[in-house]
Amino acid sequence: MTAPALDPRPIRYSGSVPDETGRSRIALISQWTPAVAMMLVSTLSYVDRNTLALLSPTILRETHLSNQQYGYIILAFSIAYMLANPIWGAALDRIGVRAGMSAAVSLWTLASAAHAFASSLASFAVARGVLGFGEGATFPGGLRTVVETLPVKWRSRGIAVAYSGGSFGALITPIVITPVAARWGWQGAFWFTGAIGAAWLAMWAVVSRRKDLSKDLSKDLSRKDLNRKDLSKDPDVVRVPLKVDRSRLAVATHWRGARMWAFIAAYALGAFPSGFVLYQAANYFSAAMQKSQAEIGAVLWIPPLGWEIGYFFWGWVMDRYAGGGASTVAMRRIFAMMMWLSLPLALVARVASFPAALAIMFVAMFIASGFIIGAVAYAASYFDASDSGLIAGVGAGTWSAVVGAAMPLIGRLFDIHRYNTAFEIAALFPVAGYCVWRVLDALTFKTRGTARSCKPM
Repeated sequence: MTAPALDPRPIRYSGSVPDETGRSRIALISQWTPAVAMMLVSTLSYVDRNTLALLSPTILRETHLSNQQYGYIILAFSIAYMLANPIWGAALDRIGVRAGMSAAVSLWTLASAAHAFASSLASFAVARGVLGFGEGATFPGGLRTVVETLPVKWRSRGIAVAYSGGSFGALITPIVITPVAARWGWQGAFWFTGAIGAAWLAMWAVVSRRKDLSKDLSKDLSRKDLNRKDLSKDPDVVRVPLKVDRSRLAVATHWRGARMWAFIAAYALGAFPSGFVLYQAANYFSAAMQKSQAEIGAVLWIPPLGWEIGYFFWGWVMDRYAGGGASTVAMRRIFAMMMWLSLPLALVARVASFPAALAIMFVAMFIASGFIIGAVAYAASYFDASDSGLIAGVGAGTWSAVVGAAMPLIGRLFDIHRYNTAFEIAALFPVAGYCVWRVLDALTFKTRGTARSCKPM
């Protein structure tokens, strides 16, 4: 008996065949949605904080405040922001991102709208302080969300996405706020920021329904719990071979040591030019180059564009060449290169060309984003994931504190027209950041010997 011949025609199914590509695409979008939501909230936070910086020439003129007083208003924001970052970081690690970010954004949205009623140093400082305290949750929330929802291989790029909203917010603020202020005045611009804050809260109420964004990390098992508890019968535990890097674990368990301070130096000092440009560019162009508010608003998106591009570029660089921040040799070379590229900022006040000044500021903010992404990737590769919110809070908080502490001095220099000195000071901060980071990083592993000088590799 011979076997029946096979029909060469393709088999046709009466039912539908599952589209695996479509499912994987949907899963990928779902996985990245929380990071995108954090990008939007950081965009909102920078629109809220940069509205004052953009409109400062008009506001200072109408309220008769000096540049130095404006510096103190920024300092009020920075102090509150510095204190709030670790507070929100710890709170988000405990209560979850959903509840924490809802509370934080609600608070700063009200504070942003309240700027419309301010008219003096005291009233602006109070409104700015409350805004700063609420916005302290922005970057801890972003890092916490990325750590919870993305795999390790995508984390540097996830951090770049979440953090890029800040640069994007700084970029679109002149484009969006300038026509609003021209139509309804600077007070109307602050009412507008309150409205977009309410819109984000409505969106977040939907996006944050995921279980991994509402969990209380204090209920998670710690490493010690995992070591003590017999998990052999736990069906949710997947047993895989684990290779432990003891030297790195020792550093992670002493997160208050030299490596934490190295991270702070790279972040707070290295990225200082971004804060300097954000807060003082409008005043410089108005006072030194005699540009109008409309002229400033038309081009002030250019420097933050460098910041926005830089987040994605440096996120790719850290993943591609520095092992997500884990390669010390690569990080030394990258940070040294950033340090040298930060120096042209000192030349801005010596350049008579408006486009040339904008181009130098563009480069300065592009490099500053590299210090931020590099510092965060460096820290995230060494410290425990459960501390990620706190680490991000410490980085952003200390950056804000350094920027805020310098602003009254910068404002005074602007008042007496010493612009050269102001820009030279701003350009030296990344040099100090690299040198401090270089020394402290060398101290983290004593097996490498004593710390060498801060000569770039």
